[in-house]
Order: sequence, then C-alpha cells, then structure tokens
Amino acid sequence: MKKFKTGLLSGLIVAGAFAASLATAAADPIKIGIANFGEHPQLNAAIAGFKQALTDSGYAEGKDVVYSESHTNFDASLVPQMIAKLQAENPKLMYTITTPVSQIAKKALAGSGIPIVFAAVTDPVAAKLVPSWEAGDEGMTGATDLQDMAAVMAFTKKLLPNAKRFGVPFNPGEANDVALVAKIKEVAPAAGFEVVEVGVDNVNDIQQRIASLAGKADVIYTPASNLLQPAIAAVSAAARQAGIPIVNSDDGAVRKDIVPASFAVNYTQVGINAGKIAVEILKGKDPKEIPPSRPAYEDHAPTISKKAMADFGIEIPASLADCGCIVD
Repeated sequence: MKKFKTGLLSGLIVAGAFAASLATAAADPIKIGIANFGEHPQLNAAIAGFKQALTDSGYAEGKDVVYSESHTNFDASLVPQMIAKLQAENPKLMYTITTPVSQIAKKALAGSGIPIVFAAVTDPVAAKLVPSWEAGDEGMTGATDLQDMAAVMAFTKKLLPNAKRFGVPFNPGEANDVALVAKIKEVAPAAGFEVVEVGVDNVNDIQQRIASLAGKADVIYTPASNLLQPAIAAVSAAARQAGIPIVNSDDGAVRKDIVPASFAVNYTQVGINAGKIAVEILKGKDPKEIPPSRPAYEDHAPTISKKAMADFGIEIPASLADCGCIVD
C-alpha cells in the first residue's frame, strides 16, 4: 500500500510538472518578425499602425506578442540576410514593408510555414505577391498603399487650376512605381492631364532627370517610391530650380516645408489594415482567403505648406483657403 501511495504521489508530481510546463508554454508570447526596408516616416507609421491594430485586438505587446524589428537602410542587397535572420527566430508571422522586401521574403519563406503580411505595396498583383485583387496567395496577403489617383489629380487641379501637364518621375526598376505610372496614364485623360514621365534609377541622376522636365511639365507628382521619397529634398531642390511645383504622395515633406503640397494616404491606417489581416491569420484564417486591402478614399488627406508654396512662387487658391489643410 505504501508503495502504491508513493507511486501515486510521484505520478501526481510528474503530472503537475507537465501541466505547469504546458501553462508556461501557453503563456509564451507570439513572435512576429518585422522586416522593413529603411527608416522613413511613412514606413515607421505603417509599423506603428500594425502594432496598434494588434493591441486593439487584445494582443498586448510584451505579454501576448513580441516584435523583432529589422531594416536594411534601403539596401536591397541586404534584404535576404535580414529575412534569414528574422526567420531563424521562428516567428509565428512576418510583417514585410515595401514591395522589394515583400518580394524577397515571399521567395525566401516559401514552404517555411511562416505566413507573410505585407504593407506599403502599391500593386501586389503587378509585383506578383498575390494572384489578383480578390484573393491572397499561398502564405501571403496584406495591405496596399494604392492611392486614388483620380482624387490626387482632382486636388492638383484645385491647387493649380492652369496645370495641364502632369510630370511623374519614377524608378523603372521598382514594380510599385511602374504600376502607379500605368494607373496615372489610365485616369489622366478624364482629369484633363497629359502625363510626362521620366525614369530615375539612381539618386545621383535626380538633378538631371528633374531638370529635363523644365518646360514639359506644369506640376510634378512624386510617388511613394523607395528611391525618390528618401531623397525628396533633392527632388524638391531640382524642381524649384526648374520652376515646377510638386504634389507629393507623403505629407511629411510638406509639414517640413520641403514641398508645396501633398494628397497622401495615411500610412498609419495602412498599417492598421495590415494588422487587422494579421489578427485574422493568427486566429487561423488562411492568407489565400484574405484579399489584399486598399486604402479607402477617406484614408487620404491633402496638406499644403504656406511657406513652400511661397518659395515656389505659388498663391494658395481661394477655393482651398478654408480647407483646414494648410500648415504654416
């Protein structure tokens, strides 16, 4: 009898230890890897929005979820190494920001069982991240930053009523940029614009390529390009010298009085959209069943810099004087 009690006690101790280990394992926070291209206000906002969406869904940072963040300072050659490092940490999900990072991650993580949620991707179909706008792909879906270009052009007409030629610098080697130029050409005729495009595939060529638009464009629209946006000050300086005002895709440069105006997607909202998708996946939904999200019209907003407008020699039209979008 004594032997039976001893065996029973030992069994209870083992069972208790096993249950405790299960409880500890269950309490371990979910790991999410965040692969960013580089430090930039738009991309940082997409990270903040992503985390906000998870927090709002009950995933408290540090308790329910932990994030491992990395970026390559916009060096595409370092992206595979960054993805491999994050993968080695065995995350439950990976959040990839920008098209180049997402494209490399898709190839690197194929068959790994780690789902990917992308953000700050303009056209995931053109970038071959998803098969269509109606569905995700095997292990991948996400939130786009596709701007409503018809709305951008309508705002540009209000800001510059006499503008007829819409200059678009873009990086021919970036799928986002190429897809956006195609969209701009599609909607331009109805907006009363002729599109004048110029390829820029190296930051050292910015001055020369922007200068080539002098006399050919009445306004320059700078897309959310991974080459152009980090160098927006150089783009603006060249545009000012050429006498061409800029409407930017990012309001950060407007608030710093670098460019006159923007009609921009809210990148915090892009991140929130991505975070909501991540929550669905963490709760068991297949990424293939989740179509990539697009910003709604209300996720866009105009911003006008009074100082930069004056620097470019442009008066703010009376129709926009009370827009509530002017910063001093």
